[in-house]
Amino acid sequence: MSADDLENYETDMELQLYREYRDVVSLFSYVVETERRFYLANDVDLQVRSADGEVYFDVTLKDAWVWDVYRSARFVKNVRIISFKDVNVEELAKSDELTLPKDAGLGT
Repeated sequence: MSADDLENYETDMELQLYREYRDVVSLFSYVVETERRFYLANDVDLQVRSADGEVYFDVTLKDAWVWDVYRSARFVKNVRIISFKDVNVEELAKSDELTLPKDAGLGT
């Protein structure tokens, strides 16, 4: 596989992931963003904890979708996240959807 083939494959996978996101975002109530991942979920429990003087976030998601191009199954019943970095949780209005400019070059 050439470098161009690999780049085209990755671009196609990212486009497929974006299309899946666009199709499922309306099914969820929350967006959760961590340093490593992006999630959609219908139930979020965020707890700020500390141990040995360190603060961390203990997040439990139920009925979630994971933005990860390398996962074959992105729908997850339960997710537990432990993060020492900020965790951003936003409630989606039912009309919120990711919209990209028509000239974004994603071929949609």
